Amino acid sequence: MASIKQQQVASLLQHSLGDIFIREGRNIYGNAFVTIMQVRLTPDLLLARIYLSVYNMPDKQAIVGIIEESKGHIRHLLGMQIRNKVRRIPDLEFYLDDTLDEVARIDALFDRINTEDAKRDNDEHNQ
Repeated sequence: MASIKQQQVASLLQHSLGDIFIREGRNIYGNAFVTIMQVRLTPDLLLARIYLSVYNMPDKQAIVGIIEESKGHIRHLLGMQIRNKVRRIPDLEFYLDDTLDEVARIDALFDRINTEDAKRDNDEHNQ
């Protein structure tokens, strides 16, 4: 369970990184659409794990890799934005959050099951 301070700093980081990705994203990772899904901080507030959703790209992990390679620049931009609000700028780690992809996959499975059930019911009714 995250402390109140962890939650506050995580919220600040999520908002600030969102602004940075909106302004600088095209220069960092191109035309991909990247959303920050969640930020989790260690109890000492020195490491932030950022979970990203990537759209419009077939190789989502490659985009996360590009962002990971640019984390020094991203951290610098973050420091410029929040330097008066935190004592130390946390180190950043980026991870792919594939939750929405899993939800879409499960929805597709349910749709297929419902379609097969409806077809089976229709075939039984016509016999």
